[in-house]
Amino acid sequence: MNARIALRLAAPCLMALGLASPALAQTKGQLRLPEFAALADKASEMVTVTMDPKLLGIACRFLNSEDPEQASAKQICTSLTGIYVRKYTFDTDYAYPKSDIDGVRKQLSAPGWSQIVGAISKKEQTVVDVYLLIDGDQVKSLAIIASEPREFAIVNIVGSIDLEKLHELEGNFGVPNLEIETGKKPAATVKAPKPAPAPAPKK
Repeated sequence: MNARIALRLAAPCLMALGLASPALAQTKGQLRLPEFAALADKASEMVTVTMDPKLLGIACRFLNSEDPEQASAKQICTSLTGIYVRKYTFDTDYAYPKSDIDGVRKQLSAPGWSQIVGAISKKEQTVVDVYLLIDGDQVKSLAIIASEPREFAIVNIVGSIDLEKLHELEGNFGVPNLEIETGKKPAATVKAPKPAPAPAPKK
């Protein structure tokens, strides 16, 4: 996928848990994702992860506390209430309905959501949006929507999110590699141009 600025989706580790419980009410910060049922036959690759609070709680218990990486992921996932990933890849341009993607983006205009990344490449026809749902001084949800002619991906992580530790979830439960700036890194500086070389003395 060309829109590497925001994510590079990894193969989900717990695809077997990708069934939502319709009896549970929608959690604040959870996006209403289309079924995309008609895309199953069109897509050459497909990733679907739907982990509501109950399934996520079960999955967290399977993480190995003796493994440092999994132990960190286990500590973070206990503060989450949902992980939702949709990724489709196609062999032809725009085999998916762009209106469905735009419908998800419109949900991010609701109060509380703040855009932290908005990247558009007209040359590559890619659009990447990263949003956070802020409640007071707490991040309660993360949403990433990335689309290009032959691929689109939607990631929604719901719960109390510590951006400094969020990367420790990468590779677990289908969570992609996230490149989120937290503001603690030093700002990039513009280098001054090198001075032109002095002309050689005339002989």
